Amino acid sequence: MNLPEESLLLRIYIGESDRHDGRPLYEAIVLKARESGLAGATVLRSPMGYGAASRLHTAKILRLSDDLPMVIEIVDAEARVNAFLPVLDGMMGGGLVTLEPVRVLHYRHRA
Repeated sequence: MNLPEESLLLRIYIGESDRHDGRPLYEAIVLKARESGLAGATVLRSPMGYGAASRLHTAKILRLSDDLPMVIEIVDAEARVNAFLPVLDGMMGGGLVTLEPVRVLHYRHRA
């Protein structure tokens, strides 16, 4: 698969405890992105953050959180990302979704 140099970065901010159809939401999103033919997805788990409710989520030892912030990043052509947005909207309750233009310099499978 080739990616156009001018592509989009879809970034999704959710909580680790968010669920969709009985599985973690981050896992459901990545599997749906793969099924939809998107170029790739990466899930990042954050040690600290807060969102719309201003509730602090942290991995500090004295206050372990079971709802740490999760970020899912997907880069692909604008048309493919835009086609995925309605699917994503149907999967999410809360959270934050952003889009930004990116310049793809390198996208290859290791030989």
